[in-house]
Amino acid sequence: MPFLAPHIPLVPASGIRRIFQLSQQLEGITSLVIGEPDVAVAPHIAAAAKQAWDDDLTDYTDNGGIRPFRDAIVEKLARENSMRVKVEQVWVTVGATQGLNQAMHLLLAAGDEVLVPDPGYTTFTMTARLLNATPVPYSLRVDRDFMPDLEELESLITERTRVLIINSPSNPLGTVLPEPVLRELLDFASRHDLWIISDEVYEYFTWDEPHISIASLDREDRVFTAFSLSKTYAMTGIRVGYLVTPPGLTDIMRNVQETTISCVDTPAQYAAIAAITGDHTQVVEAREHYRENIAAATRLLDERGIRYLRPTGAFYLWIDVSTASRGDVAAWAETFLVYQRVAVAPGTAFGASGEGWIRVSLAVSHEILMTGLGKLPAPAVTA
Repeated sequence: MPFLAPHIPLVPASGIRRIFQLSQQLEGITSLVIGEPDVAVAPHIAAAAKQAWDDDLTDYTDNGGIRPFRDAIVEKLARENSMRVKVEQVWVTVGATQGLNQAMHLLLAAGDEVLVPDPGYTTFTMTARLLNATPVPYSLRVDRDFMPDLEELESLITERTRVLIINSPSNPLGTVLPEPVLRELLDFASRHDLWIISDEVYEYFTWDEPHISIASLDREDRVFTAFSLSKTYAMTGIRVGYLVTPPGLTDIMRNVQETTISCVDTPAQYAAIAAITGDHTQVVEAREHYRENIAAATRLLDERGIRYLRPTGAFYLWIDVSTASRGDVAAWAETFLVYQRVAVAPGTAFGASGEGWIRVSLAVSHEILMTGLGKLPAPAVTA
């Protein structure tokens, strides 16, 4: 048979999915590995989707999405993100995953370099490799409170660097980038004439630190921002997100949407309108549920002497298991799954800097969370 493109085998596998798939083969698993909201979709969202099906609203839409949804997004961005954009800058996507993929397709050619957070979400690196571009990790370290190091970023710049990816609130870290850091990153991008791709999937879930969209601070039109309805509204399987572009890309975006998805499915877009314009009671309740889980989880970890990063956003805990994992947290996570029947994401699934750490999802019931965390090994006490 013919050969695949030579760069395709370089696309790394997802370490998160590996643990998840292994867990599906076992019984009695306490799963803390997938960032899947454990709450139901709100009835008014489901009703809107059903009504669209009943009304046979199943035809193609404009490449960018139906106009009422795009208009609602424009209003939401102005109201909640301090982003003043035109409807032509808003493109409905198959979740934030396609939005991020679309932005990277626009900005990266073969051999170009993209600065990706390490630890950072897996698809940043996977998509770069899929495009035959080179992901260049910038480390987020405990000694810097997991904030970007501008000196390190400067040292990574080459003539091939094109894009800086940021993620706030962060998956997997649960960190939120404060405004001074965002302004430093904008200045850095300006000095080196870089594009910025900002992943803001967890914008509605912040704890003690406000979410700020970096595009609201941008005065040079260099930011692409990916948003999603998946986590906010428990719509992960509905696959609706949106990409906000700098101005002037209408014809180009229409072409790339046509060649990738044509358009997002129509009933899902009507459900999405109901989500962002309708009652947010269930979003507020979900936020409080995650906040309560954070409090319970950190209390338990404190009692057991297990180090962790206190999250300021998203619904994850970044936990130090280095004493037990002994330099191979991926292998440790598999062993922990088999023998303790608890599924967690190994930190190295998010980059080399994640060695010795795990990511735990807080989007589960209190009982499941306490059961799983209770099986983590506590550090040995030395005399």
